[in-house]
Amino acid sequence: MYSVLLLVTSFLAAAVAAVGAYLFYLIVLWPRWNPLCRLPGPPTRTFFGNHLAAVLDPSRSPRVHEKFVKEYGRNIRIRGLFPWEERLITLDPITLTHILKHSTIYEKPWQSRTLISGMIGVGMLAAEGQMHKRQRRVATPAFSIQNMRALIPVTFKTGLALRDRWMALIADPQDVPASEKSDGGRKLDVCHWVSRATFDVIGLAGFDYHFNAIHDGSNELFMAYKDMFEIAISQQKGSLWDILVLYYPALDGLWPGDRYRVIAKSHEVINRVAGRLIQEKKSKIAEAEKVGSVYGGKDLLSALLKSNIAVDLPPDQRISDEDILNNINTFLFAGSDTSSLTVTWLIYLLAKFPEVQERLRAELRSVAPAVPLESLTQDEIASMYTLVAELPYLENVVKETLRLIPPVHSSIRVATQDDVVPTSVPVPLRGAGGKVEKVDSFVMPKGACVHVPIEAFNLDREVWGSDGWAFNPDRWDNLPEAVKSQPGLYNNILTFSAGPRVRHDWRFVRD
Repeated sequence: MYSVLLLVTSFLAAAVAAVGAYLFYLIVLWPRWNPLCRLPGPPTRTFFGNHLAAVLDPSRSPRVHEKFVKEYGRNIRIRGLFPWEERLITLDPITLTHILKHSTIYEKPWQSRTLISGMIGVGMLAAEGQMHKRQRRVATPAFSIQNMRALIPVTFKTGLALRDRWMALIADPQDVPASEKSDGGRKLDVCHWVSRATFDVIGLAGFDYHFNAIHDGSNELFMAYKDMFEIAISQQKGSLWDILVLYYPALDGLWPGDRYRVIAKSHEVINRVAGRLIQEKKSKIAEAEKVGSVYGGKDLLSALLKSNIAVDLPPDQRISDEDILNNINTFLFAGSDTSSLTVTWLIYLLAKFPEVQERLRAELRSVAPAVPLESLTQDEIASMYTLVAELPYLENVVKETLRLIPPVHSSIRVATQDDVVPTSVPVPLRGAGGKVEKVDSFVMPKGACVHVPIEAFNLDREVWGSDGWAFNPDRWDNLPEAVKSQPGLYNNILTFSAGPRVRHDWRFVRD
């Protein structure tokens, strides 16, 4: 018995010593060796303090980012979750271009990939390396300009359906909830209804599926995605249980809570219904091939399946049905969220700035057809879209909305290897004895995280001018020269990211 106790005691002592040694390395030694510790950055108030809330809270982050840049420069060291976790946040266009360009070095952290894949599978949003490359190669033809333009009638008709639904709600005085009552009219939750309309658009555009969410919210597939949206929003609060489950996923199976049950139920519905749709589409494509024809489906699923069996695609570059399902999930889950947020904020800004609304309405009416919109054919809708797409003030309003309120506030990457990062201006690095030297590059250590402040880049008043925080569509007629050096796929704003990981569906969200 004594020998057993001695063995247990020795084991515990060894474990405590190992943990103590590791903590000593993290807290005392690693800061001396970590290259990021040489960068300038704000102090923390306490030993366990961090800067994450300051840089991630949209109500504070514009002021915080501007203050940090003025005090510490454009490459800033901030504290992450733990006392030994130093991170980089950069508003340097050269530094960020390097990071976004080298996507094989700077990947999404495993925590982000775990959260995303747990919801919607390993599609292009969660995949890295060769898996992402294969999926991207198959998906690129599906997101071509031609395919995106082919979906315009779907968007147009859904917009008309939403208009009619709103008009019916406003005209109906019966059963109006107290929260929606208003003198002379009725309050409408724009975000709620736009989200439903976006589901309808992406359901049809994604896999030719009718959610009919504008008129009926009981569709099981719509409810499955809606429930997962609510889980995703709740996870952003980062409760202790969410953090524990992230690091120890087995806990979810041992003590399944509401979150686990909702996700499991949603996955069952999505896999069953969407899986059936994939098989139906594959059958239609095969039947068309048998008679020497080409299946004419214009939805994303049809385009993905046809791209995946293209003769010029090597067999080892093709993706599985599961990968296709995951990317449809990604398009619907992420695309509907970003699209609905963009439209909601656009409507809000037009309501807040009536002079912009009046000017935009006049421009749109200048190309409006003389016949009722409901009577337009698909060809007429396409012709009208061509005219609308060329309206300069509409383009300015859309660009300014995407700049001012990007649907994704920020992103994060982690270095998978040590890397030397270039800068646009010399960076002051603190050396031994407090000596400071200015250099044109610095070392990004393996395992360190980089915050990509999308909103901060879009609002940078040193770049966009003193009114950079204001809604001003006219700025796009005479942009400051500094804007032209900004990274970004779309008009030098970072809303759709940049580099190899740029969003495939950016045309869909914009249009």
